[in-house]
Order: sequence, then C-alpha cells, then structure tokens
Amino acid sequence: MQPKTLTIALAGNPNSGKTTIFNAITGTRQKVGNWPGVTVEKKEGVIHKYGYELKIVDLPGTYSLTPFSIEEIVARDFLLEGKPDVVIDIIDASNLERSLYLASQMREIDCRVLFALNMADLARKRGVRIDTDKLSEILEVPVVFTVGNKNEGIDALLKKAIELSESDGVPMRKRQVEYTRDIEAAVSKLQDFIEKKSDGQPVYNSRWTAAKLLENDKIIRGHLLKKMGDAGQKILWTAEDERERLAEILDDDPEIVMTDERYSFIESITQEVMVVSAEKQVDVSRNIDMILTHRFLGFPIFVFFIWAMFQTTFSFGHYPMDWIGAGIKVFSAFLEQSMSDSLFKDLLINGIVAGVGSVVVFLPNILILFFCIAIFEDTGYMARAAFLMDRIMHLIGLHGKSFIPMLMGFGCNVPAIMATRTLESEKDRILTILITPFMSCSARLPVYIILAGAFFGAQAGTVIFAIYLVGILVSILSGRLLRSTLLKGIDAPFVMEMPPYRVPMLKNLIIHMWDRSKMFLKKMGGVILIGSVVVWTLSSFPRNVNYSKDYDAKAAQIEKTYQTQLMIRIDDSGRRQLEKEKADALAEMSLQKKAEQAEKSYMGHIGKFVAPFFAPIGIDWRGSVALLSGFVAKEIVVSTMGVLYAADEETGALKNALRASGMTSLGAFSMMIFVLLYVPCLATVAVIRRETNSFKWMFFNIGYSTAVAWIVSFCVYQGGKWMGMS
Repeated sequence: MQPKTLTIALAGNPNSGKTTIFNAITGTRQKVGNWPGVTVEKKEGVIHKYGYELKIVDLPGTYSLTPFSIEEIVARDFLLEGKPDVVIDIIDASNLERSLYLASQMREIDCRVLFALNMADLARKRGVRIDTDKLSEILEVPVVFTVGNKNEGIDALLKKAIELSESDGVPMRKRQVEYTRDIEAAVSKLQDFIEKKSDGQPVYNSRWTAAKLLENDKIIRGHLLKKMGDAGQKILWTAEDERERLAEILDDDPEIVMTDERYSFIESITQEVMVVSAEKQVDVSRNIDMILTHRFLGFPIFVFFIWAMFQTTFSFGHYPMDWIGAGIKVFSAFLEQSMSDSLFKDLLINGIVAGVGSVVVFLPNILILFFCIAIFEDTGYMARAAFLMDRIMHLIGLHGKSFIPMLMGFGCNVPAIMATRTLESEKDRILTILITPFMSCSARLPVYIILAGAFFGAQAGTVIFAIYLVGILVSILSGRLLRSTLLKGIDAPFVMEMPPYRVPMLKNLIIHMWDRSKMFLKKMGGVILIGSVVVWTLSSFPRNVNYSKDYDAKAAQIEKTYQTQLMIRIDDSGRRQLEKEKADALAEMSLQKKAEQAEKSYMGHIGKFVAPFFAPIGIDWRGSVALLSGFVAKEIVVSTMGVLYAADEETGALKNALRASGMTSLGAFSMMIFVLLYVPCLATVAVIRRETNSFKWMFFNIGYSTAVAWIVSFCVYQGGKWMGMS
C-alpha cells in the first residue's frame, strides 16, 4: 500500500533559518530545479516518516505577501496556486515583531499554517521569553519551538504538520487585523462584491483579496483579470473607486495606512506574548560587528578572508590533487599495457583519460572553494561583505546588495546571475548581470593553478588572489562605464538586514558544498568529455603527417647508444642512472613528435589562423586554441592544453611542457588575465539571455567581455615587457 503523500512548504523571512530546517529535515535527499516558467531555483526533498511520504519544498525568502522581487513573487504564487497541504512559516524567535508581519498575512489566505519559532536558543540568550501557548491561542495557529542548527524540535514540527494536514478544512480565524472604520467598511464592501461576482467561490480568500486590491497589488489584479475575465475587471473598477475614496478621506495612500494598522496589530500581540528580560545578555553579533564592519578595519579584514580562502584552496588542495593524479597515472599505465596499439587506444588514453583526467584532479580545489563560500553564507558574514562593499558599489551606481551575487560568482557565474532576482530595480539587475562574469568562477581555477604552479612556485596562491582582485577592479570600472552610458540611473538606497552570526553546522556546509560541486562533476561526463574527444580528433588528424625529421630513427639511435653504455656499466647505481637518462631522452623525443604532429593537425591550422590575434598578449597558437575551446566550458582549457602540449597534469608533465614551450611568467600572467575576463562559458551566456530576456544584452556581453580581456592582457604583457619583466 502506497503511503499518503503530503506537500509541506517552508516559508519565512530571509535569514530566519528556513534552509537550515530544510537541510535538517531532508539531509542529502534533495533535488534542485527551477520553478515552472521561471529560472528561480527551488529545492525539494522527499522523506518517508510516520507512515507518510513528505515532499518538503523550500520557498525563496520573503518579508510579506506583497512581493517586489522575482523570488518573492514565486514564493507567494506557490502559496496561492500550488495548494500545499501545510505551510510551515519559519519565524525568527529572536526578532518576533518583524517575522509576524508575514505570519499575520499567512493566516489570512486559504491554507493550513503552522508556525515554527526558530532560533529559540538565540532568543533565550537575548533574554527574550515567548509564551507559545498564548501566541497559538491569539493567532489560532499551532506553534512549535525549534532550533534548526541543533535539530531540536524538528520531529515535533513534522508531527504537528501531519496532524494539521488531517484536520477538516482551513479553520476560520476570528481574530483579524482591524483596520480603521473607513478601511474596514471598504474591505467589507469589496469582499461582498468579490463573492457576488465569483458566485461564492472566489479565487482566493475574499477578505484577503479585498485588502490586497485596496493596497493596489498589481499581481493580484493581473490574476483576477486572467482568471475571471469581465467579472474580474468589474471587481478592479470597484476596488479603484474605493481606493480613490479612501485616499481622499485618509489624506494618504490606503496601503500605507493599512501597513501601519497591521504593525499596530502585531505590536499588540507581542506585548501579550513576549517578555524581554531586564538583564538582557550582551548581543555577541553586535560586538563582533564592531570589529568586522569597522569603518577602517572592516575592509582589510574582508580582503584577508578572501586571500585566506584562495591560499587555502591552493595549499590544502595540493595533496588530494596528487593522490587523484597518481590514481589516473596508474589507470593510464594499465590501459597502455593491457591494450594493443590502435586508434581507439590513442583516443581512450590521450583523448578521454588525458582530457577528463587533467580536469578531474582539480575537484579537491573546487570542493575547498565551495566549502569556504558556504562558511561565509552560513555564518552570516556574506551580508557583512555586502555592507562593507556598499561604498565601493556606489561608485558604479549600485549598492552593496548587488555584491552578493558577485561574491557568489567566485563559485559559479550561473547561480550568481540568477541571484540578481533579489534586486528590485531592472537596470540594477542588468548592470549586475553584465559585470558578474568578471568575478572569477571556480571553472577558471584549474587554469590558474596550472599556470601559477608552473611559473610562480610558492607565490602561486598570492598570484591567484591578485587575479581575483583584478576581476573585482575590472567589474567596478566596467560598472561605472555602463552606468554612465547604456544604463543611466540614480543610485538605489541600500537597506539590508544583518542576520546574527551563527556557528555553521558541518552537515549543512557539506550539503551546500556538494550541491554546488555536483555541477562540476556532471561536466566531467558531459561537456568536458565531448570537448576532449573533439580536441583529440582535431589534433590527431590527418594521420599522414610529413615530419621534419625521422623521429623513429632517432629513437632507435637513442636505444642503440644507451644499450652500448649499459653493457659497459657494471654497478647497479650507474645502470639505474643510465636507464633514467634513456627514458628521459625517449620521452623528450616522443614529446617533440607529438608537438609537431599537433602543429600540423587540423587544430594546429586553426591555432595558426587565430595566432596573430593572441600574439600581442604573449599567447602562442596552442594557448590560442585552448582559449577558443574555453567558450564551451572553462575547464576544457586545461584538457586542451594537455592534448596540444602532449602532456597531462596528473604527472606534472604539463607544467614542464609549458615552461619548455617558451612561455614566460609574464605570458602566463597575461593568459590568466585573459581567461579571467574573456567571454563566459556557454551556460553563463545562456543564463544571461534568460535573465535579461534579451539577445541584445547576451551578444553585448560576449563582445564587451572579450574586448576588455584583450585590452587588459595587452596592457599587462606589453607593459611588462617595456618594464623589463619576463
């Protein structure tokens, strides 16, 4: 017998601990997708508990049911149209009054609502005591205390949700927000008119709908027109008449007065149910902020944290990289010995294993980077970073809130661009979308690690940090240019809540890290595999190459020369030394043959064709081809270099081959700058098209970013040569 399925939606203010509770309930049993018709990320998890199949939906955070951003619209539409069996409103117990604004509105729509007073431990530390029984009695809604990051109250919350789902219908709540006499009369009149025009079956709760129309909620107006046609239009005309009448009587917009009345209702509730101790404990978050958001100290500390993140990524990732590389080397050797020579063997070893293997070794670095970003988010420091960057962001006509998507871009540009939906201004959204790709994503990191590791040694971590700073600087300068030309507009005010600092749960950090890293792994079996095969094919054909020298004869001569010397040597150490010299000489000869074959292949012809474009910035034809392949996915740049330089990263040979190719440290730095700034990957370009709903902005981003990359790389390379750097 199939268990009964219940859909439970988790709603609440941003930073109320909603996602923490979602992770506590679902663990790793989650899937991430998009809401139908929009590119807003949604999280779902399915668990089996107490004889039920529970589908948990984590809604985007919202402060009220009067939405402004796309994410808030999605959250409200799911509550109204998705018809979940139960809605759990996650309330920050340490900030009850603010959270009750959304909670009071949820009572008014036709759904079963359960309140979870989360972060109860933080409320106690602040000396806040809440009478849950009285709160439940006043609001006529079940209330459960929870501490999401400690798994406290989660089972009680699910039991109460199941119990509520089995109740008969949505309860009629007697205590409602009482507006002024004139507004109540208008609400009552409009409510009766709505029920009359809808034959007693209104689309939404009639009182709530009447209030939203008096507040001039444009989305509800659109829904009524769409679903009720002419009847909906008549309702809107009546609502507009009432709005105009109220505006004359009240000498103010009805929505402003109604908001004030709702807050008065909330204040009366908090006075009844909440007591704040006179011996209130010290606010730890405020004390920490005195240092981390200090006017002079805050920014240097933020820069140090970012530097430490990249230094950690490079340093700690080195050891597991070696382990994975060793495993790939053993696997390649096994294939070499167990397969007879054939075209398929060459494809498998030098195309697929070398291509995918040269990228998969960087998985530890990607995991560490995402883990660090998850720490920033879960501790509450991400909001402080936005606050610290607000002054700098105002230089380009944006505010600190736009920096959050940009900081997320260090992980992946795709979700970072999607995160711009939290911005209310359309011009702010487009501007942030256009400059976010300059923030170096994790896919570019393997290229930096290869080039910095080959040419900068112990300073590699600092060089990579400098690359990221260049990306931030270019995004700021580009933003200033675009704001003063194509996207003129006034600076938006910056209002953002500072969540309390929290100790992150290791389980949540791992979940966040793994969710984001899965995209990297999926590329292994998809775009990188295909790209590696394409690059191998173009670099391996035609097969009948006219070499400049007889490599086979030279290899035979090396064998003969060393064989003669080995017959003379008697001691073991001398023989081992000669064997090593012989192997190195043969490997060098093989490398020269592969390099010439690649140069005379189809890929070589493509590289020679585009080489004049890249020569002024210090990149040879092989680097040029690798950069062209990076348009599909930046990780392919490394695998392409591995194929074209006839070396792989897991043995360290690619770094040696790069140094032997004639590339200098200045050329390597110029190439890193170009990789940082030029056209983003195919997935990012596609999401720019979807989020801006414009091919114009998509093509503009492609052209603009590539032009900026070439100009900056040219200045770096030619300027460095002029200064005598190499």
